[in-house]
Amino acid sequence: MRILSGDIGGTNSRFAVLEARLDGRLERARGGLPAQTLPSMLFGSLEDAAEQFLGDHSIACDVAAFGVPGPVIEGRCRTTNLPWTVEVRALESRLGLPVVLMNDLEAQALGLPTLDDDEVEVLYAGAPRAGNGCLIAAGTGLGQAGMFWDGARHIPFATEGGHASFAPRGALEVDLLRYWAGDDERPVSWENLVTGGGLCRLHEFVGFHRGRAPAQEVALAGPDEKAAVISRLGLEGSCASCREALELFIRLYGAEAGNLALKTMAVAGVWVGGGIAPKILPLLLADDAFRTAFVDKGPMRPLLEAMPIRIVLAGDTALRGAARAAVENARADG
Repeated sequence: MRILSGDIGGTNSRFAVLEARLDGRLERARGGLPAQTLPSMLFGSLEDAAEQFLGDHSIACDVAAFGVPGPVIEGRCRTTNLPWTVEVRALESRLGLPVVLMNDLEAQALGLPTLDDDEVEVLYAGAPRAGNGCLIAAGTGLGQAGMFWDGARHIPFATEGGHASFAPRGALEVDLLRYWAGDDERPVSWENLVTGGGLCRLHEFVGFHRGRAPAQEVALAGPDEKAAVISRLGLEGSCASCREALELFIRLYGAEAGNLALKTMAVAGVWVGGGIAPKILPLLLADDAFRTAFVDKGPMRPLLEAMPIRIVLAGDTALRGAARAAVENARADG
């Protein structure tokens, strides 16, 4: 079975054709099977982007499966950070294929069992136990998913936890909340801060808080480049405000990962996915700030200290997970 698999994001949409063998194994986007990344905002719909990919490669598929950024309810999703409405029926009509549609973090969680050892970085080994797990992924948005343990395997479920209200810890973060809430007390979510755009907001706050003008390279960067520039200068240590913003980002990321781990009782472990973590991996490994914020939950500290934390390095995890969902759906249909 050939599967058109898509991992749809607010910035990029990744497509690949994967093959499911008779034994259930997936052939990844290698060995001649096409894979491509397309800028999402260049297209008016998922149908347009998928047709562009299929047209570029002239390959026939048996089924399509897509992970999309937002809640999927009764086969329909109004995507977050992307002005699309995605519907299974419309996709099936345009593509001429059966379609499986799910949240992008659900797809990524389904792909976790396919990862090889060199596609994961263990941030903290912990003492894993049989039970639930969870996945948090910062990129254009802040995706979150739980992984329910049914006694034999993990069953992923999507959440929209990234849109929960930000809770400050300490005076600096209280000032951060006040700065971004403003006089009209606008709501501030974790996604407002722990994303690519969030890193830019943290950098702006640090500059205001410390009375520093932005570095020239940051000031000259375009909107789509600014987060990458802040991250690079922060990793290099060549800009004090960039470094402080990046360190604050990591602490907030760890704190919210700990919140998700508590809410899902993730005793089997926490997975950190998304595009940002691999790019700042040197600082994550060199500094214990992520885990320090992760475990800082008062009486629940011992529970969190036992939870493993793993960084997902593979960029095609959600593509594999969407394809797995298509295979399982086909088996269920007989």
